Amino acid sequence: MDSSDEEYATQSKLLKDFMSIPSIDKAWIFNSCSGPQAMVAMSQANLLANKRRKFMLSGHISKESNQPVNFHWAPFPTEMTGASAFVPSPSGLKLLVIRNPPEKESPTKFEIWSSSQLDKEFHIPQKVHGSVYVDGWFEGISWNSDETLVAYVAEEPSRTKPTFDHLGCYKKNNSLDRMDIGSWEGQGDWEEEWGEAYAGKKQPALFVINVESGEVEHIKGVPRSISVGQVVWSPNSKDSAQYLVFVGWLGGKRKLGIKYCSNRPCAIYAVRLKEPKDDANEAFHLHNLTKSISSGYSPRFSKDGKFLVFLSAKTAADIGAHWVAESLHKIKWPSDGKLTESIDIVDVVQVVNCPDDGSFPGLYGTDLLSDPWLSDGHTIMLSSYWRSFRVILNLNLLSGELSRVSPNDSDYSWSILALNGDDIVAVSSSPVSVPEIKYGKKVLDPAGKPSWQWSNIQKPIFKCSDKVMLGLSSLQFKILKVPVSNVSECLTEGAKKPIEAIYVSSSKPKENGKCDPLVVVIHGGPHSVATCSFSKTLAYLSSIGYSLLNVNYRGSLGFGKEALQSLSGNVGSQDVNDVLSAVDHAIEMGLADPSRITVLGGSHGGFLATHLIGQAPDKFVAAAARNPVCNIASLVGITDTPDWGFFHAYGDKKHYTEAPSPEDMSRFHQVSPVSHISKVKTPTLFILGAMDLRVPISNGLQYMRALKEKGVEVKVLVFPNDNHPLDRPQTDYESFLNTAVWFNKYCKL
Repeated sequence: MDSSDEEYATQSKLLKDFMSIPSIDKAWIFNSCSGPQAMVAMSQANLLANKRRKFMLSGHISKESNQPVNFHWAPFPTEMTGASAFVPSPSGLKLLVIRNPPEKESPTKFEIWSSSQLDKEFHIPQKVHGSVYVDGWFEGISWNSDETLVAYVAEEPSRTKPTFDHLGCYKKNNSLDRMDIGSWEGQGDWEEEWGEAYAGKKQPALFVINVESGEVEHIKGVPRSISVGQVVWSPNSKDSAQYLVFVGWLGGKRKLGIKYCSNRPCAIYAVRLKEPKDDANEAFHLHNLTKSISSGYSPRFSKDGKFLVFLSAKTAADIGAHWVAESLHKIKWPSDGKLTESIDIVDVVQVVNCPDDGSFPGLYGTDLLSDPWLSDGHTIMLSSYWRSFRVILNLNLLSGELSRVSPNDSDYSWSILALNGDDIVAVSSSPVSVPEIKYGKKVLDPAGKPSWQWSNIQKPIFKCSDKVMLGLSSLQFKILKVPVSNVSECLTEGAKKPIEAIYVSSSKPKENGKCDPLVVVIHGGPHSVATCSFSKTLAYLSSIGYSLLNVNYRGSLGFGKEALQSLSGNVGSQDVNDVLSAVDHAIEMGLADPSRITVLGGSHGGFLATHLIGQAPDKFVAAAARNPVCNIASLVGITDTPDWGFFHAYGDKKHYTEAPSPEDMSRFHQVSPVSHISKVKTPTLFILGAMDLRVPISNGLQYMRALKEKGVEVKVLVFPNDNHPLDRPQTDYESFLNTAVWFNKYCKL
């Protein structure tokens, strides 16, 4: 075994231990005769099968007075083999399990479970609908209040295709009989898809299944021009009509990629479920509830059914940035169920332009539970990004008062999992600490103002290997405040403020005062954010001897609208300078050895990594680029988001066209990493997914071949079945194993 084989073997053992750490995906709390019961949905990498293994952990919550809250977990979790989604009913007495078919011709399976057995099983054939949407923007599975019906979103059946007999003659009825030997089915008209992560997905549509009979109804009244998602039931009352409320996206002239894109115009609609006896003309009339604004999603009804709250990314939709600050709104729901064309939208939380230090920066990447309400009926709990953290917030819908619920002095990230009455079940983690479940008990001060006292769960879920715990125990992290360079008068105040970088390092004393090698980690987007939360792969790099500098350059979420929008039209310069400022700041503080600095980034992070090795050719000893944007000029014609290139090159959406001019192509080249390729000498590892629709593989390969042509050392990994995130278990494992070995080679670790 040569030295490289030995290194791969050594590194793979520890990486496998990190990869085996489970993730907490969702949680639910239900009240039973014996007290509150918890259900936690988790997943774990199954390297051999190259899939995520899904399982459910259940337990009883004990809350005796003057005693710490404890979760009494079942001895073993239950694996949910083949389950695409599992959704408990509101009472917790039923569990819906959906199994999407692995083959296109197979039916979708719906299972209804009670506490001790399978009660019902239904097979829905492809002629009724295709796979159910179980994640992303189009996800929407909702029980009605009496738990007899479930509304959901599934792929509408494909349109009928032309058929031809054995002589090549067109068959008028377009039916392909299995007995017609020699006949075949043609292709028919091509239809737009929704891009990255939605290959083959063209028409998300609305369905309702009766959980007693298995009868499925395709809800009428929604035109094919609208793609449906996020369905919920309106309040149920004997005196009012029942509606299905959902989010709809218009495909327009083209269905642009929607994954990671909140800027796609959308609206909240309501369709009456059943034909009213008193007025047949009103049957299935579609109401647009948010026609006065360009974006509305995540609808939630209040407990009393008097109003509907929702999120909006109207700023993103209006200006063209793919993700910016969100706003939160409410509308009054009519008690008689009669909707009118005139609906007043009330602003509850608006976008924050330039937050003061330490103050609320606005809502970003907001996560709402299916039932996010406290018992008072007007207080909503949510999770959002707040600078380099994820936090839990408490919003009073009547007063508009918003406050931070997760501890103000915590340097961990927090996300809400479930509510137990007015108490909170949350998950908390840091770059050096695996996720832990926390319990927040609501208390009132003498003035009646609520706060939450947080405690650890006595029996934690995670049991990591000794090697993992030993590696994490020797790590520490802190937030660096980095002044931005080249501050000009034309910048907004928010764009002049310092950026943040998360610095992770060993807590052990330095040998001979020498710093560990540094990995500069750059998030994608560009409108995304690096948070103080646990990442298995980055923690692995830290544990093998690397310090990390995770940079939140201007344009990152969670820092206010002005800082975010300052990047528009300035990619390849402002973001590059911000990363270089963070690196220089770390060097000046004695936190990095200038001779051992590497860079790692994916998507827009790969765009910056390849920019950096061209604009600062002596700064980095090695680089790793994951599905990088290297040449916008060659990207815009093949990506599912061509508007991304136009927006970031020009800073607005008015330039976007399907037929870019020579001037456009020149501008794209000017802001792309390929324009600096003549200066590159940094050895670079390329990690590419052949199924990527966002940044197709040709973009990275073109840049890589240009580097090889000029003699720069390169290494290429291509994963034939991976798309943009490169997150299939074997891909995740192999790519970070190679990244570690690649960096070790040039840092002489």
